[in-house]
Amino acid sequence: MVSTHVQTKLSKLMSKILRHAPLKFGLLLDSVDGSCEVADLLQVIRGQSGWSELSLPDLEEVVERCEKQRFEIIGGRIRARYGHSHDKVSYPADVPPMVLYHGTNAQAALMILEQGLRPMQRQYVHLSEGLHFATLAGKRRGELVILNIDTVKASRAGIKFYYAGNEVWLADAVPAEFCSILSIERESGRSE
Repeated sequence: MVSTHVQTKLSKLMSKILRHAPLKFGLLLDSVDGSCEVADLLQVIRGQSGWSELSLPDLEEVVERCEKQRFEIIGGRIRARYGHSHDKVSYPADVPPMVLYHGTNAQAALMILEQGLRPMQRQYVHLSEGLHFATLAGKRRGELVILNIDTVKASRAGIKFYYAGNEVWLADAVPAEFCSILSIERESGRSE
């Protein structure tokens, strides 16, 4: 079992490799689902300074324990679930829960309520089924604002939602009329 500090470092390295720069590390990902053989990723990581002793169980532990569930292993292949900055990974359209949530900050919330949710430097807008992941995403941006996304109305208007696993949903964009403020958490931790 690796320490929490090592898990965090490994998770960041895996994100860099699988989400942002696979070719820089000599790793070719499947063009459809963004996956590669777990053994190939392990070999690439072992080639990085300080990781030569990394074991398969250590890597699997990071996949399992990652709080945001950024990775998944299926049939000996691993991929980042979302957030890729290379080839767009596709997901089948699916029917989401009636409401999804998006965590952000006060300044961005004002812009979202005017212009809608856009993916910015990501491939998709990230939404969550519950408040836990929305809070995790939004807290790192300052004053936390949780937005409700009315998926019923959005779906009727033709917006497609894609399930990425572990309560995370994706959309290409969500127009402002389907977004509203659920709560605001001031820096003191007080909610409104």
